[in-house]
Amino acid sequence: MKNLRVGLDVGTSKVCALVAEVSLDGGPAPVGYGIAPCTGLRKGVVVNIEATVEAIRAAVAEAEKTAGVKIGAAVVGIAGAHIDGFNSHGIVAVRGGEVGARDVDRVIEAARAIAIPLDRQIIHILPQRFTVDDQADVRDPIGMAGVRIEAHIHVVTSAQTYAQNLMKCCERAGVAVQQLLLEPLAAAMATLFPDERELGVALVDIGGGATGVVVMAGGAVMHTAVVPLGGNHLTGDLAAGLRTPMAEAERLKIAYGVATNLVVKSDEIVRVPGIGGREPRPIARRLLGEILEPRMEEIFVLVQRQLIRSGVADKLASGLVLAGGSSLLEGAQELAERVFNAPVRRGLPVNLKGLPEELMKPMYATAAGLILYADAQKAAANGAGHRRRWEKIRSRVSEWVRDFF
Repeated sequence: MKNLRVGLDVGTSKVCALVAEVSLDGGPAPVGYGIAPCTGLRKGVVVNIEATVEAIRAAVAEAEKTAGVKIGAAVVGIAGAHIDGFNSHGIVAVRGGEVGARDVDRVIEAARAIAIPLDRQIIHILPQRFTVDDQADVRDPIGMAGVRIEAHIHVVTSAQTYAQNLMKCCERAGVAVQQLLLEPLAAAMATLFPDERELGVALVDIGGGATGVVVMAGGAVMHTAVVPLGGNHLTGDLAAGLRTPMAEAERLKIAYGVATNLVVKSDEIVRVPGIGGREPRPIARRLLGEILEPRMEEIFVLVQRQLIRSGVADKLASGLVLAGGSSLLEGAQELAERVFNAPVRRGLPVNLKGLPEELMKPMYATAAGLILYADAQKAAANGAGHRRRWEKIRSRVSEWVRDFF
């Protein structure tokens, strides 16, 4: 039986299924993938069950064919404007004078014991830092002496019905959902370097229907948010402004689109297909920039508001990283640097080794991150199993010592 990791990115514009195999002496290595266009989601939320199921089936079937395996389960990405993230904290007394794994579990439970609406569910509990007595900013408190421990965590929630619809689509397509993972978090796992996470960085994942934001500092997630604007809004603006079909507007955006006219030569000309069989007409490429730049600037301004809400906007020494398909627009980095007044780079899925060259693009960062997360979860589960077995052995030895003496 092959040791497989499967990630399923169900996005507004496409579904990407990625399969990786884990060797005994290494990490996950991609062995197959499948991509299919998707019309069943709007702004990251399922609006057409049948269309979404068919897209998942098509992507999974292609991935199974290229990998030569049968896919039964996957880690699935979730996104959309219904996602909400907030910080919380809890305090408990330390038992025995030394912080143990159970004390950490207890204080995280205390921190997550918050009232949330009945129609929402928690999908992530992300520890940020701990405080043991008066010692703040502790990352791993296990083994420290103290009488009180405090945990600061970040909680990510989603609308229950939206999550259930996504899981239903996967199950109807024959794929069991191992776990849901917030897509911007997956993109962050695939694109960010350790020193960026330490110094402070914001990942901006411009998807088809929405833009996800993850703010990290000190190696922890400090803020998550979703802006309800994405690449499809850019396409819609082009279709309306140029009076051309959506499919042609998407093609023009990919081939000639620019986020700012600062990178366009004044004499560049493109041909725009007409509607209803009308003849194509030539236009200046600068017109595309005049249509796209206001929308891209609006997205970045909304992201900037989220950075201010995070409370660590002034600590992002590493600047910003752009992921998602629309980050490939020429001039996107220049516009972002102008809006945020910070260094900006494009995020490629470099943390998953062995990825095919055709997938080494920002729009596939989420799928790569899902694989990395699946592997990390499996390793953590194995480690927890070893710890539980060791605790049982230690407990038996302690009982034997007590009985003997």
